[in-house]
Amino acid sequence: MFRSLTNPELVEIAFQEINALLHEYAEWLFVSDGVAQSLRRDEIDVAVLQRRLMLSCWTEKGTRLWRVVAWEWKEQSLKLEVSRRMGAEVSLIQLIPRTSAKVITATIRAARQMRCERLARLASTLQFGSVVERMSLSRGTKPGQPGRNAQVLLKTRRERIAVVGPVVSSQPSAVDAFLSSSLLWFRRTSDRVKPPYVEQLWLIVSPELLKPLLYRVALLRRSLRDVIKVFTVDKELTLLTPAVCPDKDDLWRKRLARFPPVAAATASELSLAIVAEAPEAIDIVHSRHGETLRYFGLPFARVRSLLGREQVWFGINRAHRQLLDESTANDCHNLLCDLREHRSASAIDHRHAFYRAAPEAWLESLLRREITKLDPGLIIAPLHAQFRTARGAKLGIRPIDLLALRQDGRLVVIELKVSEDREHVLQGADYWRRVEAHRRRGHIARAKLFGARTIRDEAPLVYLVAPTLRVHIAFQTLAHCISSDIEIYRFDINEDWRSGVRVMRRKRVN
Repeated sequence: MFRSLTNPELVEIAFQEINALLHEYAEWLFVSDGVAQSLRRDEIDVAVLQRRLMLSCWTEKGTRLWRVVAWEWKEQSLKLEVSRRMGAEVSLIQLIPRTSAKVITATIRAARQMRCERLARLASTLQFGSVVERMSLSRGTKPGQPGRNAQVLLKTRRERIAVVGPVVSSQPSAVDAFLSSSLLWFRRTSDRVKPPYVEQLWLIVSPELLKPLLYRVALLRRSLRDVIKVFTVDKELTLLTPAVCPDKDDLWRKRLARFPPVAAATASELSLAIVAEAPEAIDIVHSRHGETLRYFGLPFARVRSLLGREQVWFGINRAHRQLLDESTANDCHNLLCDLREHRSASAIDHRHAFYRAAPEAWLESLLRREITKLDPGLIIAPLHAQFRTARGAKLGIRPIDLLALRQDGRLVVIELKVSEDREHVLQGADYWRRVEAHRRRGHIARAKLFGARTIRDEAPLVYLVAPTLRVHIAFQTLAHCISSDIEIYRFDINEDWRSGVRVMRRKRVN
């Protein structure tokens, strides 16, 4: 309820209370007449002039001065009824306190640090005679931001133990980021610390991350697997439960659903008509629900069959797709013209959304047409893009960029990156595991993914592709962590790959 300022006593009380409120928060959101802007505390001022409460602040129109007629503080909002020009202009001003980014970051850091300390104390109880020598949060995604994992160093008389555990909940898809961060920190800590040396690495995860983590740990080299122990922890960080790390041979005993037979894909007449507009750039991706047309990897049209009739929807943004008919044909033509101008290696504006969108899909579309530029031994077709080995994402399962076959019958898993990605190696190793599990059971051969061609009874190869200057600095360190039974090759391509892919260097990394 608004409190009207009808006498000098109420004016003085309002001044004291409003002034105290303004000094409690560093930033405020100013809302008036449909205009909203952010103000710092020193840009707002209240004062008593001639027994009237006056408010002054900086607006888009410059400094403004109002007389406060009534006010209310309710639900974290300061509402002021104000007037100007002797009451000729009356309006409502709303001031909403805002928490600065620095305060939010500090609050998050403090909360995560508390969980870090709790996890450190819990881990120390598992090892008799151990003390917490050091604990900290992992590095954040950006400088100055708190990390998502606790990094704890326990010390005993004979050894040190590196412990990594979560301080926030994570999805299964974050397992590669967790494991790569843990391995790199373990490596740095082992190199720096004097005797007693770091002899063990404990990985503590939530139950949701346990299975995908165990699958990846099984792919590490033997000397590294022997020093790793895995535990699960409850949400309250009160109980640690040890887990058994499986051997790599144990991975092939799990039952897997078979692939459905792959039917020959035939393009519709509508799709072929659109492809004819730019055959060098547009490709067709077939799915259960129809066909998707992509311009250098960027989806821009979809062909679906409704009541036995094929129709086309076009548009980059899902919320603004249009049905292609006589009234929208010109809009579709304009979209193709914009794609031809901006999604091209010769485009002038490299900041345009069409040029910057889906860069990995762009690289994939180029390699789908000329896969032999990557490796002359690969067959051109069939070539499976965004290949899924399972449905659903309970274990953080993502599609494989490209699944190919060599002329000698060996399967090849190809993972593409166009920017620095620390998880590149671990993703490639996990894709190898899933393809190898299906190959051992004969699922790939029975589904005739590569027609009548014979698939050799050997594990797949892994090709990790990235521009020369876009390979993560930790790539080689993480590659050395993977078992040598998994053949992983690094392909460095040219930086200007949009104008044509060229392999600059190829080498075995593990």
